[in-house]
Amino acid sequence: MAIVNFISTIWSENLLKQLDKKYIGVLNCNRAYEGDIKEQGSVVKICGVGNVTVSDYMKDTDMSAPETLSDTVSLLRINQAKYFNFQIDDVDRAQANPKLMDEAMRTAAAALANAADEYVYSLYSEATTSITDGQITAESIVGHIIDVKTNMMKANVMDADEIVVEVSPEIAALLLKAKIDLGTDNGDSLESGLLGKIAGCKIYVSNNVVVDEEGYHKCIARTKRAVAFAEQISEVEAYRPEKRFADAVKGLHLYGAKVVYPAEYMLLNFKLAE
Repeated sequence: MAIVNFISTIWSENLLKQLDKKYIGVLNCNRAYEGDIKEQGSVVKICGVGNVTVSDYMKDTDMSAPETLSDTVSLLRINQAKYFNFQIDDVDRAQANPKLMDEAMRTAAAALANAADEYVYSLYSEATTSITDGQITAESIVGHIIDVKTNMMKANVMDADEIVVEVSPEIAALLLKAKIDLGTDNGDSLESGLLGKIAGCKIYVSNNVVVDEEGYHKCIARTKRAVAFAEQISEVEAYRPEKRFADAVKGLHLYGAKVVYPAEYMLLNFKLAE
């Protein structure tokens, strides 16, 4: 990649596409609120409306006056800013594959995606509903996931396909040891981190699921609208370092996340049985 051929807009778009391929936690967020994010500290307004009253209809009887719906506004703050800044020496570039810079950008995207997923999973402390098991086993874990589905149904989430459960590799191993059929289809198998399904709920595996100092794995169950995520590649810039014969690229990734439907967000607080 020659500096003279660098077009920042195209590289920003390509970087976002690479990020999407690497995401797991962000993949399962609602990203409909992404708008004009200019800098760290920007605020995205998430608007909603209150419940609608349903009344009995009586023939030849006037309906009541239309009710005024209350509106709600949640603020999603863009409070995360991560950057990369790397260079490739001219000698290395001449001797290596000509697509070396492309590969470097893919590696940068993987690192940014990893950091964003870590942040999404750090929101576990905002859960108002949880299931705790300090002696989780292959025999008990499937029952807990069925309990998740039951809790979601009580919150009027009737489509199991809208429910995702995100677990650490160690908890995923218990699911595999349970010898259940983690059935999936070809379309699902293309999704990053997807292990399969239990009771219709999609099970994802991520190294970024938090494990605390006491050994509790902070697994998450949620709907795909429970957490809002907004991001923007604010800057991608190519330059020639003054004191090197090298091409360099630096970029800035801005984002934020917020639990906006707490009734559809659960913490699965699991510790492996000793």
